[in-house]
Amino acid sequence: MSSPFGTVGRLAVRFRWLVLLVWVGVAIGSVTTMPSIAAAVNNNNTRFLPATTPSNVASRLAAPFYGASNNDDAFVVAATRDHRRLGAADLAAVDRLALAAGRLPHARSARVVALSGDGEAAQITVRASLSQTTNTPDVRFVASLRALFTRVRAPADLTLHAAGNLAVTADQAGQASGLGARTEYLSIGLIVVLLLAVFRSPLATLATFAPAVLVLLVAESVVAEIASLGLGISSITQLLLIVLVLGAGTDYGLFLVFRVREEVRRGRPHAAAIERAVACVGESIAFSAATVVAALLSLLLATFGVYHGLALPLAIGVALMLLAGLTLVPAVLAIFGRALFWPVRPVAGERTSGVWGRVAARVVRRPGATLLAGVAVLAALAACAFSIRLSGFGGGISAPPGSDSAKGQTLLVDHFSPAASNPINLVLRFDRSVWDDPAPLAAASRVLGRSPLFSSLISPLDANGTRETPAELALLHRLLGPAASLAPTPPPSSSLPASVTPAAYDAYRATTQVVAPDGRTVQFLASLRAGGPDSNAAISAVPAMRATLAAAAARAGAAAYGVAGDSPSLYDVRSASSADLVRTVPVAVLVIGLLLALLLRSAIAPVYLVVSVALSYLASLGASVLAFEVVGGAYGLSFVLPFLMFVFLLALGEDYNILVMSRIREEAHERSLRDAVACALEVTGTTVTSAGLVLAGTFLVFALAGASGTEGAQIREIGIGLAAGVALDTFVVRSIVVPATVVLLGSWNWWPSSLHHRHRTRAHGRRGARLAVTGPVPGDT
Repeated sequence: MSSPFGTVGRLAVRFRWLVLLVWVGVAIGSVTTMPSIAAAVNNNNTRFLPATTPSNVASRLAAPFYGASNNDDAFVVAATRDHRRLGAADLAAVDRLALAAGRLPHARSARVVALSGDGEAAQITVRASLSQTTNTPDVRFVASLRALFTRVRAPADLTLHAAGNLAVTADQAGQASGLGARTEYLSIGLIVVLLLAVFRSPLATLATFAPAVLVLLVAESVVAEIASLGLGISSITQLLLIVLVLGAGTDYGLFLVFRVREEVRRGRPHAAAIERAVACVGESIAFSAATVVAALLSLLLATFGVYHGLALPLAIGVALMLLAGLTLVPAVLAIFGRALFWPVRPVAGERTSGVWGRVAARVVRRPGATLLAGVAVLAALAACAFSIRLSGFGGGISAPPGSDSAKGQTLLVDHFSPAASNPINLVLRFDRSVWDDPAPLAAASRVLGRSPLFSSLISPLDANGTRETPAELALLHRLLGPAASLAPTPPPSSSLPASVTPAAYDAYRATTQVVAPDGRTVQFLASLRAGGPDSNAAISAVPAMRATLAAAAARAGAAAYGVAGDSPSLYDVRSASSADLVRTVPVAVLVIGLLLALLLRSAIAPVYLVVSVALSYLASLGASVLAFEVVGGAYGLSFVLPFLMFVFLLALGEDYNILVMSRIREEAHERSLRDAVACALEVTGTTVTSAGLVLAGTFLVFALAGASGTEGAQIREIGIGLAAGVALDTFVVRSIVVPATVVLLGSWNWWPSSLHHRHRTRAHGRRGARLAVTGPVPGDT
């Protein structure tokens, strides 16, 4: 067969050793010269929001307190182990640590901001200027900060821990490295076991999955290099890259190896069988990869950075796998030669039918009943999808259990206000300094203090538990000067102005966390009655928070206001995610439909193929609702699940559509449509089943390997949901619904191509021949 894919296959076979050496060299070069993908992972979903979202606008209002992002703040908590009050030696060590932290590279400031009310702990806030695109600077900075803990010669019973978003992010990055490696090893192990069961041949197994492993090494390095240039990578991207490259790559290998075995059974020599397989299956592989890449690139339209950030990394992985599938896989098959299927060698003239032959016969014999049964199963599951509730908006902002940051967060909550550990920032900006006129602070405090939303508030008039009146605060500012210039501990009473007590001194010094140096920007640090900032109840309360702050701003005469922190950011994540689903899905459907039309030369087949995937998607979503909400008792499913399931099932589901429909079309040139469907389903059944099991298995590995991380529940739902979707695609849609639909539509499957007219002419010819033998049927015109 003379075709571009046949030429590629012929060249890959002829220059097989050169092809192998080039790919191995590229893999070694990329791994040794490019960064690790684990260091590029960024787990905080709020960093992936557009700059114009309300939460990011509020964060910029709070810039006088936190700089570009409060994710660049680390808290060091120093506390006594035996719950005694801090002594002089403890405070001296805390001062030394703050001084040393301020001298670290990229540190903007470090100061002791507060002593706990019980006197047992001190808090140092360290502010840094770090890159927002990857976690590498975070990891390095936090490691440098923790290295200081042993250098300041703190008393033996004084414990030091880093806390805050910066420390949590660094600890999550360390966890992500092990998570990615665990996913790779488990995926490879599962694929090897499945392929050995399918082929019963170690060499065929190696030839099928080894190219995918090699491509994964290259893809991870390339994606990490791109991430270092500014592309945000989440842990979901890292894990899905592993699953997609290994799963899809093994599928492409399966398509080729099964076709090679089929051609050998037809009597072709091994080299010729490989060339023929690439010529016949190469187009299917190319269009399969194209549909996946097209669906992924449609994510570039998304505004939420997690979705947007999936597009290029995963598209790069699939594109590299396509290139390897057309070059490296045939080369490896040629290198193994006739020993490829050892110890079970295919014999020329051998024909196997088995279970798929029987399934094909039933589908062709009763297509209407078969289609009705398949659609009924999918519809029953799809009905459950409409009761879905969404949750899991946190995006991994929790410290990994047992980590240093987890211990630091616990100390913050134990010794300081709950609002100190992970507060909601209620930010107000005034046209004039509140030091000149503190009365607006009292007006805002009254409105916010009466709100049932907040369980505690750190305010300018109550910064450390000691309440001050506006007049007292103004007097302290006049007598003591800028609060940021004061020493952490009060000087002797004889050195203080007569009207200033040590308690008033501490209260005024604590205002540095809520009043900016110029006095024009203030914030109230709030904890919520609804629960943790990343809980669904807290996220749902964001509109009420914004309305309450708007009322306080109006009462205080503020020029601008905004609610910053995790809850408002995650509320904006939910809004962006919902909008992206509406924005990107139609584009993905249109592009994939056009690709199917080009491949099948049909305007009809793409319609029902896309509809079948949409029905499979709803059924998979319904199955997830049953598994996690109804049976598992979860509040809801991860907010990314509906989006990722649609994109991946649309793209990956069409892989099997393309393989089956391409083979039906190939056989339909020489056979009747019923015979073509029966033959195609019989010869591709094992291929599709094996590929589906591999892909579903890798998604299950994704669920199991990621379940132990900070995003465990979210990753588990995504992995199991996608595995269920692939299983439904494999055993219901591709094996029952699509073949039955093809038989029922007949020649209209290929309209308006020449194949449609050929089958119409052939059908009319058979009908004319029957009339010539039997005579016209009464009433037949």
